[in-house]
Amino acid sequence: MSTDPATLALRWRRELHQIPGTEFDVGETAEFIARVCTDLGWHVTTGIGGTGIIATLRRGTSTRSIGLRADMDGLPIEEGTGADHRSRNPGVMHACGHDGHMAMVLGAAAKLTEGDEFDGTVHLLFQPAEEPGTGAEAMLADGLLERFPVDAVYGLHNIPGLPAGEIHVRSGAIMAAEDNFEIRITGRGGHASAPHLVIDPMVIGAETVLALQSIVARDVDPLDSVVVSCTELVTDGARNAIPDQVVIRGDVRSFSDDDSTLVETRMWEIAEGIGIAHRATCSVTYSRVFRPTINDDTCVEHIVAAASSAIGEDRVDGSCRAITASEDFAAYARAVPAGFAFLGAGDIAANGTAPLHSRGFDFNDSVLGAGIDFYVELVRSRLSKGSTA
Repeated sequence: MSTDPATLALRWRRELHQIPGTEFDVGETAEFIARVCTDLGWHVTTGIGGTGIIATLRRGTSTRSIGLRADMDGLPIEEGTGADHRSRNPGVMHACGHDGHMAMVLGAAAKLTEGDEFDGTVHLLFQPAEEPGTGAEAMLADGLLERFPVDAVYGLHNIPGLPAGEIHVRSGAIMAAEDNFEIRITGRGGHASAPHLVIDPMVIGAETVLALQSIVARDVDPLDSVVVSCTELVTDGARNAIPDQVVIRGDVRSFSDDDSTLVETRMWEIAEGIGIAHRATCSVTYSRVFRPTINDDTCVEHIVAAASSAIGEDRVDGSCRAITASEDFAAYARAVPAGFAFLGAGDIAANGTAPLHSRGFDFNDSVLGAGIDFYVELVRSRLSKGSTA
């Protein structure tokens, strides 16, 4: 190939940035990915889990295989970067860097086609609907691992606030689970001037919000990390009318299934108990959107070794802190050994990188090369000739 893969990746990244879609509606992006991978000589399978794509390259005779995953979807945000390569689709943009994630995997694909420096099979997993947490499950339910078996799967996510081009990873939980809840309190409304004639769900709701804070403070092991956030309080009342109902909605983050179950159990007990105390009815709806992303120890060892070789030991942190954001890469990690790492995107500053999910975010193109080199070295080391590891 006459053009350097990093140069190609830069061009692809900016083209992908202009054609974002959301959730499973990523048709333009999927067509672009399929065309590029086909042109590079990879075998492409489309329509996995809806709009997912698998690109496959085989070398040698080994039965070993690994997967490299990149998410494809953007966010329903109107872009405010003003960049020449800004989104052409109104109300949708790549505000989480998935354009960069795809470009790095494509850059690695371009580099891996240049020679035969590995022995085995590489599957590139281009996945829709990461943001709502449903894309990985959809691909798995569509027979992903049965049709494209892998010994392990790997992924990267850019993280503003970490030094640009550094790779950070850890064994065990690296990203949190996300659970959502809704507590519905039903009392008896009435005139604001006669509270003695009503069962006031506002007072009950306020008490419930405060009591939920005791779950983390008094029920969760102090060495664990759990966040319980009440984010909405909705009523059917008016300025001079005490409502009949109050609905509390919120979000829970945790790093283990046990803590998730504990929070749900205590939430039910607290809500029902307070409701009974005030002669009201309380119900809880609790759903699990993302599971915690749990890294396999051996996969982390391979990540650290490959990253150290590709970008230098001084730019690799093998025992970084976990973060309370969530990722549906977790679904792969529950099915096969997996490793997920962070790629530093630089400082968050007025003249630097914007936070993820903001209208001013644009992927830091200067880190594309680090991601490409890491992926290539990971494939070569995991599928090295003469090795059975």
